[in-house]
Amino acid sequence: MPEWLRGVGPGGLEVWQWIGIVAVLVVAIILGRLGAWILTYIGSKLTGRTETSFDDDLVRRLRSPIRMVIATGIARLAVVPLDLPAKANGIALQILVTLFALALVWGALRAIDVMHTHLTTAQWARTRPSSRALLSLVSRVAKVLVIVIAGISFMSGLGLPVASLLAGLGIGGIALAFGAQKTVENLFGAVSIGVDQPFREGDFVRVEADVMGTIETVGLRSTRIRTLDRTVVSLPNGRLADMRIETFAPRDRIRYTTVLSLMYGTTAAQMREVLAGVEGLVRGHAGVWKDDIVVRFMGFGVSSLDIEIICFFSTADMGTFRTWKQEILLGIMDVIERAGTALAVPKRTVAVIDDRPPA
Repeated sequence: MPEWLRGVGPGGLEVWQWIGIVAVLVVAIILGRLGAWILTYIGSKLTGRTETSFDDDLVRRLRSPIRMVIATGIARLAVVPLDLPAKANGIALQILVTLFALALVWGALRAIDVMHTHLTTAQWARTRPSSRALLSLVSRVAKVLVIVIAGISFMSGLGLPVASLLAGLGIGGIALAFGAQKTVENLFGAVSIGVDQPFREGDFVRVEADVMGTIETVGLRSTRIRTLDRTVVSLPNGRLADMRIETFAPRDRIRYTTVLSLMYGTTAAQMREVLAGVEGLVRGHAGVWKDDIVVRFMGFGVSSLDIEIICFFSTADMGTFRTWKQEILLGIMDVIERAGTALAVPKRTVAVIDDRPPA
């Protein structure tokens, strides 16, 4: 080795060692790129056989972190023949370990982004608008956890008292949990609603016996419902997740029931004619579900002869339901007129008692 290469350069390293460090960096970068290209090429061939595009995007997005991992690994192996002094070797090792850890964190963050992108564009997420907000929140929380774990590991590698720091964070976390109890409860309620999907935005619902209206927005803290009076009711998600919710949107038909009251004086023949006419009318209607129809003489009322009518309309639209109901009611009036009877008029008897003494 020429004598000038044995000369001492900056940091107490010989000139040939500095040249070796530069050569190691150049070779590590070149081999890192080559190794990442080979691995991603093989990975793309394997993932191309699957139907989903998630693994293809994941391989493509992880190319840069893989390049960094391979380069740091090659640099770590190539530094050994340089025979660096103990102090310089320790510094080089810390730098390479830090770069390796950063590459792993970088890859984890990119994997979270790919997963979030594919989940939010999936079919089930497009039909659940509230789930997209929850997925964004979960994605951010996952990134924060990755960064926190990496930071704790880095501080532990530097020899800092991580146990004391974690104990302090634990006490602070408990205090924060007590202070933000309702917020956390509402957040988990939003997660529960997003996963269970008892309703969606735009659904007409009845909450307990107090609130009835259309779901306008499912937020991270509360759900807003537009009532029939056009007011907006906001319910915390923590409470809403535990309440009884009746959703009208999933129903496939609407039940209709009524009691037809005929006047006393209606004969048995007229009653049979009305029963047959009403049942034929209901069964002949195009919008009535034919498998469950009830038209029966139910009994003698206080001032009327009562007929029970139960049927289902094959629609979930309230406007269509009201139109078909009107057609049935007008048809019932025609049946009653043809039978020669009439609807009963409620009667009330008032007794007047004169308690004055006779004159």
